[in-house]
Amino acid sequence: MTAYILCLILFSIGLYAAVRKRNLIKIIIGIGIMEYAVNLFLVLIGYKVMGRSPILSSGQAVTNMVDPLPQTMVLTVIVIEVSILLLLVTIAIKIYDKYGTFDITKINKLKG
Repeated sequence: MTAYILCLILFSIGLYAAVRKRNLIKIIIGIGIMEYAVNLFLVLIGYKVMGRSPILSSGQAVTNMVDPLPQTMVLTVIVIEVSILLLLVTIAIKIYDKYGTFDITKINKLKG
């Protein structure tokens, strides 16, 4: 239960950085933190303390098991996240080349 709360706190930190910060780089870092919190949450969901492994027969039980489906989902999501973060960084660099700043309030006022 504590790990789930820590995932929520980590997600909240990333959400705060993405919503409240004015610098584009800090916003991108906040989005990355949120993505990592979701990945950690998905991996934690796949951990089973007691249960039956899908490859064992019905009479056998395993005390600790990790479900492979959330792990494969996280691997797929990591590839997508890297491409999204790369796209965000590329857009931030292009904005910096055009306006000369990463501050979103100054970019909004330039209109050019």
